[in-house]
Amino acid sequence: MIKKQVILNNIDLSLEKGKIHGIRGYNGSGKTMLLRAIAGLVKPSEGTVLVNNKIVGKDTPFPESIGVLIEYPSFIPDYTGYKNLLFLAKVKNRISEEEIKNTISLVGLDPNDKRKYKKYSLGMKQRLGIAQAIMENPDLLLLDEPSNALDEKGIQQLIRILKTLKSEGKTIIVTSHDHDFLEQVADDTYTISEGAVMNE
Repeated sequence: MIKKQVILNNIDLSLEKGKIHGIRGYNGSGKTMLLRAIAGLVKPSEGTVLVNNKIVGKDTPFPESIGVLIEYPSFIPDYTGYKNLLFLAKVKNRISEEEIKNTISLVGLDPNDKRKYKKYSLGMKQRLGIAQAIMENPDLLLLDEPSNALDEKGIQQLIRILKTLKSEGKTIIVTSHDHDFLEQVADDTYTISEGAVMNE
């Protein structure tokens, strides 16, 4: 509840590990807020979010191994894409510089590109946001409208990446308003409307 307005309403959702779960909804439906709650970025006024048998916000502030892309990616404008990811990677020191470069290449960007982030196109910014979310090889991946600003080649590349991660046992939750994208990538799809979730 935000400013006395119910954002997520009586949601009872159990998602299986090792699958890609799609959540379809339009702007304002509550799908972004649902991801924020799962990630521990907002605390529900009622109920609990349970990840790996731990209550998020109580037993742990955030899920332990998580990658997140929620809304528009935000990076330091005067850094290159590689320098931005290197800066973020130093927070946890879990991955090498070579692994960062490999992830940048995986999403279709050039790790040696000297352009600053502020010169990136919208599609390039989205690709870098996806790279940021996956670079530390998280067990749980939350992606909010990841196909936004991507051309068809970029979308197919994203689908291949997500299916590879699923084959490695990762749990992925993807929101989108694009029915065709979810049909191609998700094992199951839920619809969220006015804060309520229904299985399709």
